[in-house]
Amino acid sequence: MEQIFATGRRKHAVARVRLLPGTGRFIVNGKELTEYFGDKVLEAHAVSPLRLTGTEGRFDVYVNTEGGGLSGQAGATRHGLARALLKVDNNYRNVLKNAGYLTRDPRMKERKKYGLKKARKASQFSKR
Repeated sequence: MEQIFATGRRKHAVARVRLLPGTGRFIVNGKELTEYFGDKVLEAHAVSPLRLTGTEGRFDVYVNTEGGGLSGQAGATRHGLARALLKVDNNYRNVLKNAGYLTRDPRMKERKKYGLKKARKASQFSKR
C-alpha cells in the first residue's frame, strides 16, 4: 500500500489527510498532534477513527488543515481520516458509519441579509 489521500470537512474547516504505512506518527500542519491541538478532547476527537477500527500505530498520518477554528479542524480531521481508512479497507464502513464518522457536518454560519444587522437580527421596532 502506498500513500492514501482523503479530504474531510466540517463547517468551514477543511482537512487534507495523507495516510502512510508506519509507526503511528500524527502530524498536523507540520506539528505533532498534541502540540497543534493542545487539548486532550480535540486530540481524542481527531484520532477516534483509528481507535475505533483498531488501526492505531499502523499508519503515519499527515494532515494539512485550514479554515474554521480548532474544534472544526479536529472534526474535519476525523472526517478525512475516516474516509482514508475506508480506502484502506472497505470492511470498516459499517463501524465508521454507525459511529457517524462518515457524515459531513454541514452547519455553517448563515449569511447576513441586507436591511438587518446580522443574519436574523433586525433593528428594534418602534411603533411611534
